[in-house]
Amino acid sequence: MSEPQNPNSTQNFPSSSSTTPSKVSGEIGNRNTSYSGQKPHFPNPPDATNPDAATLREQWRFAIRQYSKWYSHAWGTAILAGVSFFALGWIIKGSNPLPSRQDDSPAPPSSSTSDAGDVRR
Repeated sequence: MSEPQNPNSTQNFPSSSSTTPSKVSGEIGNRNTSYSGQKPHFPNPPDATNPDAATLREQWRFAIRQYSKWYSHAWGTAILAGVSFFALGWIIKGSNPLPSRQDDSPAPPSSSTSDAGDVRR
C-alpha cells in the first residue's frame, strides 16, 4: 500500500506570512512610483516566433466557427424577441398591433364638402 502521510512532515511550503503579493509591472496601479526603465512584464507575453501555417489555419477556422455560431445565436435571439414582443402586443391590444396591417375600414365622414375635391398628399 502507500505510505501514510504525516501532516507534520518537513516540506518546503512557503509560509503565508512571508510571501507578499507581487504586482505585475504592466498593470495600472500606484502611479506615484517613478519609472524604473524596465520593460513591462505582462502575464501573457506574445509568442517568440510565429506559429506554422497549419496552426494558424486551424486557429483561423476555429475563430470563424465561433464567430458564425455567435452571429447566428444573436440573430436567433433577435428574431425570438421580435416574435415575443409582437405576440405580447397582440395579447395586450387584442388584435394585430401593426397599424399597417389593419383591415381597410371606411374613411371617417368629412364635416365639410369643400375638402372632398382636394387631393390628398
